[in-house]
Amino acid sequence: MHRLRNGVKHYDWGSRDAIPQFLGDQAGDEQPIAEVWIGTHPLSPSVVVEDDGAERPLAEVAGDLPFMVKLLAADRPLSLQVHPARSLAERGFAREEEGGVPLDAPHRVYKDPNHKPEMVYALTTFDSLIGFRPSAEILRVLGPLDTPLTQSLSEELRADPGFGTIVQLIERLLADGVDKSEVHRIVEACRTLSGLSMDIKRAYQTAVEIAEYFPDDIGVVISLMLNRMTLQPGEAAYLETGVIHAHLKGLCLEVMASSDNVLRAGLTTKHIDTAGLVECLESGMARVSRVTPDFLDYDTEVFSPAGGGFALAVTQISAAAPEGVELVRSDGSVLICTGGEVVVTTENGEKITLARGESLYLAPDDRSATVHGLGEVAQAYVPPNRALRSRLVDVV
Repeated sequence: MHRLRNGVKHYDWGSRDAIPQFLGDQAGDEQPIAEVWIGTHPLSPSVVVEDDGAERPLAEVAGDLPFMVKLLAADRPLSLQVHPARSLAERGFAREEEGGVPLDAPHRVYKDPNHKPEMVYALTTFDSLIGFRPSAEILRVLGPLDTPLTQSLSEELRADPGFGTIVQLIERLLADGVDKSEVHRIVEACRTLSGLSMDIKRAYQTAVEIAEYFPDDIGVVISLMLNRMTLQPGEAAYLETGVIHAHLKGLCLEVMASSDNVLRAGLTTKHIDTAGLVECLESGMARVSRVTPDFLDYDTEVFSPAGGGFALAVTQISAAAPEGVELVRSDGSVLICTGGEVVVTTENGEKITLARGESLYLAPDDRSATVHGLGEVAQAYVPPNRALRSRLVDVV
């Protein structure tokens, strides 16, 4: 076992207190803390902390992990974004490498050649926009707004409903741009309808909330076409590649393929690659699902979406298991304590105590590790081919 020290990301949408308090620092931070990265991604790799205080890269111990864990805290909406499939990522990365685009260039899109499916596990109530609404629902949302832009969008979608037309509308909104006065007009219409207790599946209130931070942004209009999902603590959702989304508020764990490829569609000051984004939008509608976990005994529930290439096992430890709970056996996993304080013990007697927010790497020869104490741990790993696969429930 190896205790970890992990990289911290400061983005303006982060929280000054959520992650510090989760990590035991009640004072908070002067800068918003948005993410803690746990893994071997080269942009922010974790390091192993030895008993004598010496440090070395996790990659020297674990190799390049195919997954990454993030602790994410949002106090305001993230950008509307899509993650590419593997083939697109490989081509895009090679193209930008050949073009000599620096990795830290503002217009750089592909930071690595990997796809990026991801799963969100809520630690607090967590709100996101995920996937397009069905055409009929988009028309129900846009109809009462009665502005020139919403009428135009409705007419096009009514004439040819379906995913293809929705993507065309998104492409046109991003490529042609919209006068900010039209965005303001739509927001005011949303505010009026919401105040009259007319809010179709929270579409209008969502637009009003987003406009507080991005009053002139076309992403406010696009948000009306997207599903809003609220996860309660302990619930999870899986986002395939090619699904448009934007996290809105809350604290969560994200488990994902080890990648940082993001194509944006709004709610950001960063580079927007309209053609690349449209190319990444895959056929289908809200192809995103809540993940229904499977149980190992009564202590551990496993969130393992098929096709993700990763799984998250969440284990409760209490006096009900005086002999401890055995962790999931894997060929290398990341463990983070999400509540209480626990002691992780290997078959050879090695012990590490973890408080909330602390993490470690379990090597392949730590396969018989058990955990004692009072708390909760989340273990990310690559499931074997015959592992449990969680049932997915589509968002509609």
